[in-house]
Amino acid sequence: MTGSVGILAYGSLIADPGQEIVSVRSRVTNDLTTPFPVEYARSSSGRGGAPTLVPYENGGSVRAQLFLVETSVQDAMDRLYRREINAIGSNRPYQHKKYPGPNDVVVDQIEKFAGVDVVLFTRIAPTIDSPTASILADLAISSVTKTDEKRDGISYLANAMAAGIRTPLTEEYAAEILRRTGTNSLADALAKTRLG
Repeated sequence: MTGSVGILAYGSLIADPGQEIVSVRSRVTNDLTTPFPVEYARSSSGRGGAPTLVPYENGGSVRAQLFLVETSVQDAMDRLYRREINAIGSNRPYQHKKYPGPNDVVVDQIEKFAGVDVVLFTRIAPTIDSPTASILADLAISSVTKTDEKRDGISYLANAMAAGIRTPLTEEYAAEILRRTGTNSLADALAKTRLG
């Protein structure tokens, strides 16, 4: 391996990087921000339609972590790709597509970021054209009964906020969930929504 390799985490990767990444992670750098704008601009089919964070031109730079990994660039790309497609342990390699589709996970690179030679991050196309707090709250609440526990939109938002991630829509989005569920916390909103 020549040069240092890192993985930029700005969403669910922070709390749940997966064993394949953890096994090669040697250091975590906190309190960085993304060098690109991010927003809850994708409805994830793997999360019951829940809004997820993706690079989005009308978003904002958000808090991020950088995982320094002791492996090659290609192996780090493979591990990150498998984590993003829920195929950890499959040995499935990442293959870059020149013309990725709207549901393809793209692993991009930044050179010389935060003192690391090559930093990888994932990019998936936005599917919510003009996200608003109302649209996001609809998707988050409806996702609770459509997916496994902790993969819903309310849990995703709560975890992102716990990690210090704040997009331009975060506060209004969270407030709209509380308003619609008549609760005072996202944990209470989740519990109430699960009960129906």
